[in-house]
Amino acid sequence: MSDDDRLYKIGEVCKVADVQPYVLRYWETEFPALAPNKSGGGQRLYTRHEIDVILRIKQLLYSEGFTIAGAKKKLEAEGEVTTAPKDLTRALLDVKKELRGILEMLDE
Repeated sequence: MSDDDRLYKIGEVCKVADVQPYVLRYWETEFPALAPNKSGGGQRLYTRHEIDVILRIKQLLYSEGFTIAGAKKKLEAEGEVTTAPKDLTRALLDVKKELRGILEMLDE
């Protein structure tokens, strides 16, 4: 599995970004580019691209002094707010999950 395909749990992402989980959960409500998939148990799973977005958001807010609204506009201007690929990725991950469930039923 390549680094681009790997999914990261919220704890791993918090360590990389050096932010608390509640911060990431809040950012998910504010930034459309952050919509992590969830495992069957509800665990948030982030892609490498989402981690890059998180690091950019942190840079804009903490280093460059942007407000949330300003950071949203900046990300939009940078082309970071895209929904079609994210929707496609989510749909493919859902299909993958369903196929694994079917495979497990066949193995029983």
